[in-house]
Amino acid sequence: MTTRGVLYVHSAPRALCPHVEWAIAGVLGTRVSLDWIRQPASPGTWRSEFSWQGQAGTASKLASALRGWQMLRFEVTSEPCPTAEGERYSCTPDLGIFHAVTGIHGDILIPEDRLRAALTRSRTEQTDLESEIAKLLGKPWDDELEPFRYAGEGAPVRWLHQVV
Repeated sequence: MTTRGVLYVHSAPRALCPHVEWAIAGVLGTRVSLDWIRQPASPGTWRSEFSWQGQAGTASKLASALRGWQMLRFEVTSEPCPTAEGERYSCTPDLGIFHAVTGIHGDILIPEDRLRAALTRSRTEQTDLESEIAKLLGKPWDDELEPFRYAGEGAPVRWLHQVV
């Protein structure tokens, strides 16, 4: 079953750009050449985005292939399909990687065990329940990535299809 999604590379040092393309190509099984533009939110870095189509699970493979580079900010999304929920991955140098399952309308779906764990942490570790829920929703990642998202408005998007 196929799904589609978008990869947003919010910021990457110029020297890392070809490595990002190679990593994506390794996941998609086809040559990748992205259109890179300057990232005004972080001078000296570049951004790119493209839409992809592939098997369910491609978003997690893309996120895994990219998460090891410390200077990279990115997000990967995939739409739900008949055999899988949608997904969203966000990654920043300071916070690491965030993963959420998304429903058909793009809402984050939080499994009950994660909600129970957040409640337990808020009681036993004296943390604020509101901040625990904010983490479950990816708010720290959204806060850090928002200036990079805004800077990318109007950027070109390229469709890539995974070779099966």
